[in-house]
Amino acid sequence: MTTSKGGGATGKGGGRNGGADADGGQRTRASGSGADAPRGGTPAPPTRHPAAGAPLTPGRVGLYVLLLVVAVLVAFAGTLLQAAWFPGGLLLALAGLVGLFYGGARATGTAGGVLVPGAAWLVTVFLLLSDVRPEGDFLFGPGLGSYGFLLGGIVIAVICATGNQLRAAGVPRGRVGG
Repeated sequence: MTTSKGGGATGKGGGRNGGADADGGQRTRASGSGADAPRGGTPAPPTRHPAAGAPLTPGRVGLYVLLLVVAVLVAFAGTLLQAAWFPGGLLLALAGLVGLFYGGARATGTAGGVLVPGAAWLVTVFLLLSDVRPEGDFLFGPGLGSYGFLLGGIVIAVICATGNQLRAAGVPRGRVGG
C-alpha cells in the first residue's frame, strides 16, 4: 500500500499507523496522548500531606493541645500589644497570628492545624472583649487598633485555612488559568 506522498508500510515513517505519524511513530506531548502525559491533563496530587480525615494519634492530639494553649497566649499578648504601640503593635500582633495559624497548618498538615488555634483565639478574644468589670475597665477600647486586630485575625485565619485546603487538595502552584 503506497500513497502519492511516499507513505505506506514501506515509506518513510512507517510507524504503528502505517506512516501516519510524521515523527517515526512517536507521539508528542503536545498532542496529549504521549505515554508520559497524565490522563485528563491534570497532574497527580502530592502525597506528602495527610488526608483530611487523618487519624488522631497521641502526638497529633498533643500538638493540637499545644496549639490551643499558644493561641490563648497569643490572644492575650496581641490584645495588650495592639493597644500599647498602635501602628507597630498592631502589625506585630497580626504577624504573631500569621505565624500561629500558618505554623499550625504546616505542623499538622490538616485543616485542624488552623481551626483549633483559630477557634481558641476567637473565643479568647471575644471573652476578653465582652468582659467588663464593674469599675468600667476593659481590655479592648474603641478604636481602629481593636477592630483591626479582631477583623485582621479572622481574615488571617480564613486565608491560612483556605491555603491549607488548596495544598491538601493538590492544586498545583503556578499561573491562574494556565
